Amino acid sequence: MSRILVTGGAGFIGSHLIDRLLSEDHEVVAIHNFDPYYDPEIKRKNIALFQGHPNFRFIEGSILDRGLMDRIISDGVEYIFHEAAQAGVRVSVENPFKPHEINGTGMLCLLESAVKHRVKKLINASSSSVYGTVVYLPFDERHPNIPVSPYGATKVLAEHYVRVYHEIYGMKTISLRYFTVFGPRMRPDLAINIFTHKALKNEEIEIFGDGTKTRDFTFISNIIEGNMKVMHKGTGVYNIGSGKRCSIRELAEKIIEITDSRSKLIFKEPVKGDAMHTWADISKAKKELDYRVDVGLDEGLKKYVEWVIETDFS
Repeated sequence: MSRILVTGGAGFIGSHLIDRLLSEDHEVVAIHNFDPYYDPEIKRKNIALFQGHPNFRFIEGSILDRGLMDRIISDGVEYIFHEAAQAGVRVSVENPFKPHEINGTGMLCLLESAVKHRVKKLINASSSSVYGTVVYLPFDERHPNIPVSPYGATKVLAEHYVRVYHEIYGMKTISLRYFTVFGPRMRPDLAINIFTHKALKNEEIEIFGDGTKTRDFTFISNIIEGNMKVMHKGTGVYNIGSGKRCSIRELAEKIIEITDSRSKLIFKEPVKGDAMHTWADISKAKKELDYRVDVGLDEGLKKYVEWVIETDFS
């Protein structure tokens, strides 16, 4: 059993990580600041799932609070899963300073304390947004990083800080580049959640652009499995995705079919800073981590629709 810190623990991915870690008898400390980027009550419900568990402790606070991070990590933390971030490509275009501070300076605060207190390994949640402009597809880890949004740029910055601290101090670090994660408890502002709720109410589904943009949609259980794999193996950066891609239009059509909806598709102006395509080459993760995709897009969408019906429409 290890003592593990999960930053952003009340969020979508963080809460699923906590679930898995507690199921494997680890001691988990979680921190979250309940930023109002989306409804804090959603995140409070996530963290309430673990309250009362003997191996769980929650701290409300910010990773930018260097004193707080130092106190938490000094108390025997062995591993850090860093999920806290200011997400949102579109939001980052409107206000680039906030993601820079949280994703860049926040990472530095965490790394400083992690080095000081000899953390065994820090696992950084990165993003496919680091790739940005397509030079070739699918993206392997050697693909140039040409982000097309301030959010993507901050994730590149965070990755470099993680690498540099490993090289200078010898601390084990790793960055996992997530590809469009979805599943129960996902952020409400993401397309799959919006499309699902619209379809279940037979409302028009808005698509930004002509629907030909593609994404590598990755079900949450695959992301969690990737994280668990790297606790004790791997170094550098890895793509954690499904290894397949789907257009936004096709995604909407799949959701309409699964929900037996009468929703119609309407198309809006494309959004600035939104990448044209993402598609993960996961061969490195398969070879070095024995990473496998257990739940594909179709099965994942069915699981998600069932969860939404149970939680929001029952």
